[in-house]
Amino acid sequence: MINKNLILIAFSTLISCKNGNEVSDFVVQKNQDSYQYYNSLFEKNPDCITFSFDYPVGKSNAKGYYNAQKFGKNNHLGDDWNGIGDRNTDLGDAVYTIGNGYVSFARDMKGGWGNVIRIIHQYKGKYYESVYAHCDTILVKEGDFVKKGTLIATIGTANGIYLAHLHLEIRDNIFMDIGSGYAKDKSGYLDPTEFIKNN
Repeated sequence: MINKNLILIAFSTLISCKNGNEVSDFVVQKNQDSYQYYNSLFEKNPDCITFSFDYPVGKSNAKGYYNAQKFGKNNHLGDDWNGIGDRNTDLGDAVYTIGNGYVSFARDMKGGWGNVIRIIHQYKGKYYESVYAHCDTILVKEGDFVKKGTLIATIGTANGIYLAHLHLEIRDNIFMDIGSGYAKDKSGYLDPTEFIKNN
């Protein structure tokens, strides 16, 4: 069976050898096609369009948890949610989806990311993505539709690399790679706590 992703990578590599504008046009077309794909998915599943967001822990208001490393601190691109007992007392605790959406990714990325879930949310006519990292277990699969407050994972340690916590990112650019979790350039990333409070 032919791997479509490999063909796409090879095709984009060939294009990049020709002209920078053509690469940009290709990326724009790819993103437009993806938007159409998500539009179609949510049109068929309108009950999974979201109208509000909750916290991913301490259902639904983060009770019993605190934000140990906030968005922007040390160029952090998300929030790190820890149980108030510190260390690994929250290992295995529940992680909930912050809003209705579509599970676009649910896999072990190894290294410093560990188990990661990425969920696409359609909200007020726009698309957002929530990213849940370092999970101990993944309880959903790619292609699932989930409702706000659905149990999707448990808090982990990225396979023993960190003390237990949940790294949460919210993005308003749903086409970015997973990234590094830290960067001076915060384009495409939103402050998760502020976003949830305001929406």
